[in-house]
Amino acid sequence: MATENKNLSHYDKNAIPNAKDFRFGIVVSAWNASITDGLYHGAFTTLIDCGVLPENIVKWEVPGSFELIYGAKRMMDTQKVDCVITIGCVIKGETMHFEFVCDGVTQGIKDLNCIGDIPVIFCLLTDNTLQQSMDRSGGKHGNKGVEAAITALKMTDLRKRSQL
Repeated sequence: MATENKNLSHYDKNAIPNAKDFRFGIVVSAWNASITDGLYHGAFTTLIDCGVLPENIVKWEVPGSFELIYGAKRMMDTQKVDCVITIGCVIKGETMHFEFVCDGVTQGIKDLNCIGDIPVIFCLLTDNTLQQSMDRSGGKHGNKGVEAAITALKMTDLRKRSQL
């Protein structure tokens, strides 16, 4: 496993762009809330730590991970955000549902990035067990929400710099 001996939550604030004028949307799946709440907390606190004003962070909740795509699209269209972070968690079960949902969300977020002008950050845990998800949402492997926030900051900066 690639993240077995890595904590994904470490970042260098000196390498992060000034974020005080950025506005972020975060769309969070309510399914597996014990995991997605931790991911959201990691993303939110990282954005604040890097200078984003709390009033410049908009949170929307959707029922499940598949609905992240629509939620992100509506947020892009209506909320004047510079970037959207999508947060979800799908844990493998005994049916093909896992593969269909993971593939659909992956392709949907990719499509939003291809057709839109606003970066959409993919923070979807696709783990085999609940323990693996716990380890990546604030556990021994850090918090993928933190990593998503850092990615969002860098992609927002790239978008702003490329518009000049």
